[in-house]
Amino acid sequence: MHSHFLPSLANALTFAFEKSTIEGKLTIAALVIVSMISWTVIITKGLQLLKARRMSKKFFEAYRAGKDPLEIDRAHREFPGAPAYEVYAAGVEELKYHLEHNPIRLKGEIRISHEAFANVQVAFERAVSTEALSLEKGMIILTTAVAGGPFIGLLGTVWGVMETFSGIAKAASASLTAMAPGVAGALIATVVGLFVAIPAMFAYNLMITSIRQLTQELDNFNSEISTDLEHRYVDNRALADEIADALRALQAADREAVVP
Repeated sequence: MHSHFLPSLANALTFAFEKSTIEGKLTIAALVIVSMISWTVIITKGLQLLKARRMSKKFFEAYRAGKDPLEIDRAHREFPGAPAYEVYAAGVEELKYHLEHNPIRLKGEIRISHEAFANVQVAFERAVSTEALSLEKGMIILTTAVAGGPFIGLLGTVWGVMETFSGIAKAASASLTAMAPGVAGALIATVVGLFVAIPAMFAYNLMITSIRQLTQELDNFNSEISTDLEHRYVDNRALADEIADALRALQAADREAVVP
């Protein structure tokens, strides 16, 4: 069955294309260009999402296996292609800056204030937005192919049918033999439009689901790492304790200054 179907389809498309008008051929050429762009996006975006899921899994396993949120950074491990790792790197870089320039020494440990940690959270949120935009980049092309492909094809079909009927009217011949080639040549534009839209539609639905899952993972990870860093590197003492410690530090400094 398949051995007869494909040759028959190819013959029908070839016949219809040969009988299509110049306008029909231009419409088909435009649809072919749209299809090429669409398939380029499908392939590149598909590879990007596959890599993102694979590398994100490795990153989450490495991060959750450690006891300290900064272990991955201290070990200089990298997970290229993992959106969560990019979020991690952006926030950790901001945290390291405050640990170096605005440290709070507490019982032999170095921490940062809540005000400084707010800047770290902003860095995380900014990185999450950047990665979400990167994941969604190019998807507008697929939606355009899904929505526009059939309409472009329909335009070519209507135009071709209109010219076919105009030619039949001028020739005063309304036989099926006279109409069939022109109608076939007109309908091929709609067929090509559907060939453009259908793969783009399935690819878009699959990819947008994967993108939403990755974006949700980024939001969850943002909350997770923010909590981990706050417990490990943020000064969570009560305000009264902070004031008391600051006064004791000032008194100690004054005594050291008085001693000759």
